[in-house]
Amino acid sequence: MLKCRAVWRKLAPLTRSASTVCRHNVRRTALNTGRSQAPAPAAQMSTGPAGGGGNQNTIYVVLVGAVCLGSGAYAYMTVKGDSKRYNNRISEISSRSQIQTSEPQLELEPAVVPVPESDAVPPSEESIPATEAPEPPVQAEPLEISPAAAESAEPAAEVPAEEAAAAPVEEEVVAETSAPTEPQAEVPAVVVESAEEPVTEAPPEEAPPPAQPETVQEAPAEHAAESHPEAPEPAPVLPTVPSHAPYLLIGGGTASFAAARSIRAREPGAKVLIVTDEPDLPYMRPPLSKELWFSDDPTGTETLRFKQWNGKERSIYFQPPSFYIKPEDLTTAENGGVAVLSGKKVIQMDVRGNKVKLDDDTEISYDKCLIATGGTPRNLQVIERAGEEVMKRTTMFRKIEDFKSLDKVSRNVKSLTIIGGGFLGSELACALGRRSAESSLEVIQMFPEKGNMGKVLPEYLSNWTTQKVMREGVKIVSEALVKSVAFKDDKLEIKLKDGRKVETDHIVAAVGLEPNVDLAKSAGLEVDSDFGGFRVNSELQARSNIWVAGDAACFYDIRLGRRRVEHHDHAVVSGRLAGENMTGASKPYWHQSMFWSDLGPDIGYEAIGIVDSSLPTVGVFAKATSKDTPKAATEQSGTGIRSESETEATASSPVASSTPAPVVESKDEYGKGVIFYLRDKVVVGIILWNVFNRMPVARKIIKDGEEHADLNEVAKLFNIHED
Repeated sequence: MLKCRAVWRKLAPLTRSASTVCRHNVRRTALNTGRSQAPAPAAQMSTGPAGGGGNQNTIYVVLVGAVCLGSGAYAYMTVKGDSKRYNNRISEISSRSQIQTSEPQLELEPAVVPVPESDAVPPSEESIPATEAPEPPVQAEPLEISPAAAESAEPAAEVPAEEAAAAPVEEEVVAETSAPTEPQAEVPAVVVESAEEPVTEAPPEEAPPPAQPETVQEAPAEHAAESHPEAPEPAPVLPTVPSHAPYLLIGGGTASFAAARSIRAREPGAKVLIVTDEPDLPYMRPPLSKELWFSDDPTGTETLRFKQWNGKERSIYFQPPSFYIKPEDLTTAENGGVAVLSGKKVIQMDVRGNKVKLDDDTEISYDKCLIATGGTPRNLQVIERAGEEVMKRTTMFRKIEDFKSLDKVSRNVKSLTIIGGGFLGSELACALGRRSAESSLEVIQMFPEKGNMGKVLPEYLSNWTTQKVMREGVKIVSEALVKSVAFKDDKLEIKLKDGRKVETDHIVAAVGLEPNVDLAKSAGLEVDSDFGGFRVNSELQARSNIWVAGDAACFYDIRLGRRRVEHHDHAVVSGRLAGENMTGASKPYWHQSMFWSDLGPDIGYEAIGIVDSSLPTVGVFAKATSKDTPKAATEQSGTGIRSESETEATASSPVASSTPAPVVESKDEYGKGVIFYLRDKVVVGIILWNVFNRMPVARKIIKDGEEHADLNEVAKLFNIHED
């Protein structure tokens, strides 16, 4: 409409001047001939003489006709386009109102603004129904004003007074453009108000005789919502499983939690999703075989709270539920957060597409991914082939549910056999042996080595440890190779290869861990054939956007070569480093992780590096005091998870103790000491036996990689001879 009006303003003066010139030419011709103009035949009007002005008049007539025809065509096209846009807009609003009525939405009460009496006009018969019926969307359509009409309202007020002569023609154009909008032309002065916007009125120049009453037209609900973009809308129903996670951590153990905490520390607004097949939030595993068994609280099995050796109470979980956000809120969380999707297992990875598939066929895309799937407890093949009855009476100890199950079994059976003499088997044997003193439970431990932890400790120290475990009430069956297991007369019969038989009610298999590498095939990741686990580089990276940490990572140690470690401290350190590298740190893995084991509150040791009993060892021991126990160590450090303090400490230049080494009264008394493991005369592993809070010193010795002529002098760096 605005364009049509502007064109007509330019053409109107030309049309008027052309008509005037025609009239003047006719009069001039009549005066020159001295007689009135005689009508000429039709044939001569088109071919008359030049003096009659026929050719010039023809040009003017053609020009005027062309201008009128072009103006009419342009006006028609403009009106048709406006009508089409108007109909499209009405259809859009109608469809939007249908969507809004199908969903719960906040109702905005339209404001009624009084209009001054001077501006009020009497109502018309057609405008009243549209004013009193705001609910039906169809009746609200005439209130919609097209953008072109709204724009044309302002220039209309600026028409100069001298152009009033062209007003009749201009009114015809306006009436023609307003025709398609029928009710709109009858209700031009509409006042629509949202919750915050000012009242707007149409210019008086555009107002035709039909008028509005003093009460202002109420805006329909859909129009009010459209004019108020800040109005809150109901939150859409979000899926329980987010379709995308910037940081996806597969596995809910210690490594994943350490990585999540590291990512959030370096990128506070990061959105991290942990997917775990366990039903629990991330928790620490060491107390499952240590402190929880020595708790005096009968509800400790359910609350999973325990007292550390120093008497302080804590939970097995790293953080309470309030620390995490819901998975469905992860996408919309402004400040990011850590969400745990429990009870779900990732069964397939699409490395090229950056997405994973869950066991319920749900797909989650990611930007960066950490694989921290840990491992699965191994079982003996003879037990797996023994049948369902044997498997029902066998516990594979790894998770919280395994701890609860074994705790219940130990209170209801008379005999329980632990197969395995490593860290886990020896810790469970001591814990259950302590419980057997208060009940009639028989605890048996069998292993193929000569003594407890025979693959780690030197033979003399392994034998001494075996005696210690036996004093806890455990029956030891050493050099035992299981041949078969059968269920007979409500008992499990274990036959050994040397002919011995052991009868028991329940079996606990603690024979090692198998890393979970099921995703390697679908992801195309390399698995180490010697140590197992995903092969990663020094930055724990398997692919450009995939990292691996914890028990499942087979990494390259710059000092000790390629390794795979299955301990809590390694999970903490590797997870933390992987999280840093996922945020762009690009740090190599040089930290020597430690591990520890407690055989009750009185005997414990910490180790670092390669501790293999097949290597040459040198042990330096001293007489222990009351301060040289795990209980005293936790009292000094303030934490039962000793790696939490050890991994943060650093060692510079250790100073050897000046106290002379006392003479050990008995060669069989190993109260406290240091055991060095050598390879090519270089220390590659150290065990601190009842020596605590000295791990930074041991870490520095291994890092230096030097030969030592006298390891007794090196042992003084640990101050083992101080009282």
